[in-house]
Amino acid sequence: MKASRTNTDEHGRARTVRNVRVRPWWSVSVLALLLAGCATSGTPTPEGVAPGTTGGPQVMVMLAPAPPAILGSNTAALAQAYGLRTVYSWNLASLGEQCVVFEVTGGRQAEAVARRLASDPRVSSVQPIETFEVLADAKPWNDPYAHLQHSAEALHLEQAHRWATGKGVRVAVIDTGVDLDHPDLRGRVVKAQNFVDQGERSFTTDFHGTAVAGVIAAAANNEVGIVGVAPQAEIYALKACWQQPPGAREAVCNSYTLAKAADFAITQGAQVLNFSLAGPPDALLARLIKVALERGIVVVAAAPSKPDGRSFPASLEGVIGISGSDPPGPAFLGAPAVDILTTVPHGSYDFFSGSSLAAAQASGVAALLLERNPRLKPAELAALFHKTAHLSQIDACAALVGASGTGTCP
Repeated sequence: MKASRTNTDEHGRARTVRNVRVRPWWSVSVLALLLAGCATSGTPTPEGVAPGTTGGPQVMVMLAPAPPAILGSNTAALAQAYGLRTVYSWNLASLGEQCVVFEVTGGRQAEAVARRLASDPRVSSVQPIETFEVLADAKPWNDPYAHLQHSAEALHLEQAHRWATGKGVRVAVIDTGVDLDHPDLRGRVVKAQNFVDQGERSFTTDFHGTAVAGVIAAAANNEVGIVGVAPQAEIYALKACWQQPPGAREAVCNSYTLAKAADFAITQGAQVLNFSLAGPPDALLARLIKVALERGIVVVAAAPSKPDGRSFPASLEGVIGISGSDPPGPAFLGAPAVDILTTVPHGSYDFFSGSSLAAAQASGVAALLLERNPRLKPAELAALFHKTAHLSQIDACAALVGASGTGTCP
């Protein structure tokens, strides 16, 4: 059943945004199939404790490859020697090492315990679990529909889609959950995985991931809603962030959940990793991103509009950092980031602002370029972005023309 919402713009003209609010009965079965196996593998988490999300301060310890018996023995010995409680352990497949999350007990600081663990010969690396935030503004618009998909015009998408639509390119949205049954996202999400304890409860009603996925890959020419930058890209909806407070557009993530999601994306063959979030430097996540880049995976990340020490991973070498281009942020490429119309849960649409949306647009343009030339290396793609940008703002049409050497743009 379709419903519609009508508003007027600044000139009094009526504008309607269609909404699909009624889920068919079979959508529950589809969700069950997509989320089957969402539970993470490894040592079971003690009841009531979410790895990396609740309890006391936590540290992540990397152990070099060894037989399971030795890894188990070392884990138990470390816990006893340093007064820690084992929360979770798993094999980080992309690095070939074992990762153990310990809870720091006794009111001690994670940083102090990490410094002690770093000198233990059984430990290859250790770090406190850091916190990251998605970069979307809480109040996203001033005048609804005044700039209805103005970003598509700024990126010259109409011209770009003559040559590419991102068909078959796999984009991992490492974010909150996504509304899998949204009319503009049906068929676009090919993998859905949850890395947040009890995160499946709100997976399909999460705002931020749904908005980011819509910017990247909302279907085109389906007589519904909007058009994504890469409307035929394949989305991996990887929930590593949770809404805070529940039901809000704002969300947070941490080192543990992001590492799990990034490792999954790398080993499952993603071609683009989208991080519409930022936080402090994180050693393990940096290692995973380095592995991704070495394997030819393009990594795009949102950059805050003002430098505040929390611009990781956008500031990492090889990552394409994207800030809002209205106004542009320092030292990074830009894309539109104010009043971006996109998908929200329950088959609806709304305006968002923030560099989260700018990064999503860049990931979509990366998918267009990879459809045209799947052999493009991350550094080559980044160079195309810089070479064809106009006043530091990325241009989808110009980037495609630059990649092929033929065609013209406005």
